[in-house]
Amino acid sequence: MSLSETKASFPFLDLKSVNERFKKQFYEAFESVLQSGKYILGPELEAFEKEYASYSETEFCVGVGNGLDALIISLKALGIGEGDEVIVPSNTYIATWMAVTHVGATPVPVEPRIDTYNINPDLIEQAITNKTKAIIPVHLYGQAAEMHRIMPIAEKHNLWVIEDNAQAQGATCGGKKTGGWGHINATSFYPGKNLGALGDGGAITTNSKVLARKAKLLRNYGSEQKYYNEVIGLNSRLDELQAAFLRIKLRHLDKDNQERQQIASYYSQNLNHKSDWVLPVTEKQCTHVYHLFVVRTQSREEAITQLSSRGISTMIHYPIPPHKQQAYKNFKINLPIAEKIHDEVFSLPIWSGINVSEFDVNQW
Repeated sequence: MSLSETKASFPFLDLKSVNERFKKQFYEAFESVLQSGKYILGPELEAFEKEYASYSETEFCVGVGNGLDALIISLKALGIGEGDEVIVPSNTYIATWMAVTHVGATPVPVEPRIDTYNINPDLIEQAITNKTKAIIPVHLYGQAAEMHRIMPIAEKHNLWVIEDNAQAQGATCGGKKTGGWGHINATSFYPGKNLGALGDGGAITTNSKVLARKAKLLRNYGSEQKYYNEVIGLNSRLDELQAAFLRIKLRHLDKDNQERQQIASYYSQNLNHKSDWVLPVTEKQCTHVYHLFVVRTQSREEAITQLSSRGISTMIHYPIPPHKQQAYKNFKINLPIAEKIHDEVFSLPIWSGINVSEFDVNQW
């Protein structure tokens, strides 16, 4: 059995339970969309875009097909492509890197802080060259990256900032929401996210009218007026049904995040006896909405096996860092901090509605 996901009686994530709460509202939303006869780029998407922009404290939101497309379209909207370099975290899900590669640019990895797992602002400037065009901070596992430190670096070097906010909807840095710091920002509504759809989905947020218009063109074949194409675009549109479902769940996001924080607090308070486990640390000016509760230990295999024997499912986020993946086999680079993290981390169950008191955590 692969250690990337263990099989046990208590699930790592129960999406049926998460979404069952909204069953009646979902059925009503489905009926409304069905009867409208408008299934792509209709009123539900327009309403969701306004509501998510407001939530993110930005002027504009552009709904797209998924989180990877949100990153790709953001990069394209900024004109980033062949010959350019983009600074990315060495410790992240591979989609961050892949978006850069898809537009023809080169990802330049920067190591994380070992305590927060997010990109280390102290190391960014030394990675900047005359080819650098942008920085993509990732709010990994649900914790806001140190945007109050990253933005001044970008301004000093005249660089674009694209936040990868796929795991941290609702988190803050210095009191300001993630997804509202960068020039243009990407998020994902993959079902397992804190704000998850019932299928694929993603969005872009920005305060720039120009960038918002470019993103809207790019998501829809480069077209603003049907059959008239201004640029070479993609087909990546958040559909009406997913937008309708997300509108319902968005109203509960803050409450769900608070519940995740309470679960995380329970874990932290009751796992102090695990002296060989490194528990999550939150940077003092940032908040954490715990998309994942990630533990680090040199005895990972033993820990996962013991938890599985107690019926507790776990997952590893992530078992292989991007630069060690076959997809990036040409990257001949040593990134020891990222490698250490990927060798030692695993995630405990955390989702809205979970009853962690059943786990008898003190006995682990």
